[in-house]
Amino acid sequence: MQAADIMTRNVITVGPDSEVREIATLLLENGISAVPVVDANDKVLGIVSEGDLMRRVENGSGRRKSWWLKLVAGHDPADYVKSHGRLAHEVMTRDPITIDEEMPLHKISTLLEKHHIKRVPVVTGGKLVGIVSRSNLLRGFSVAEPDASVTSDDREIRKAILKEVDEHTGVLVDRINVIVTEGRVQLWGLVENQQEKMAVQVAAENTSGVKAVENNLGFIPRGVGSI
Repeated sequence: MQAADIMTRNVITVGPDSEVREIATLLLENGISAVPVVDANDKVLGIVSEGDLMRRVENGSGRRKSWWLKLVAGHDPADYVKSHGRLAHEVMTRDPITIDEEMPLHKISTLLEKHHIKRVPVVTGGKLVGIVSRSNLLRGFSVAEPDASVTSDDREIRKAILKEVDEHTGVLVDRINVIVTEGRVQLWGLVENQQEKMAVQVAAENTSGVKAVENNLGFIPRGVGSI
């Protein structure tokens, strides 16, 4: 299995001039912990994560460094921008690690572990085409061994299911993920209610080539909005 078989394709992104408040709301409303920052051509410029935003919270807590700690540590202009910036390009982690669609799962796992990151953008031809998170990896490993073969038919089935869900069910496809191996489909992610859960399942069941559907979709917690 490769990145293309497990990645989330409909990636929620922001622009370099998106405001921090808007980004925080976006993370909360969609139940995600980070969002890529892209330019007008979908080139990945950086990533804004919960950790990046927490710097601003800590800065606004009123706590101040003691005089001796300031003397030892000095002042870091980059850290100041991170903790006081109001726009995505000011607070984001720049030049993030990226992968291509053909990277095998075991190599992605090693990459995340080595660099202590939770997710990695997938890029083709310099443009963002998806994102792989730890949860995507775990779901991929649960379906098959890391080196399991995924056929072109499986990939076509996956594309067809996502297209059907996106165009005809009313379900936000960026909140779900579909994994297909040997015609067996696993559905993961979050939906609003039981009707949406069943709609995704029916879309999968009606797709040509599907042999079985395992519906693991959960529900968005109450109080979490949607866009």
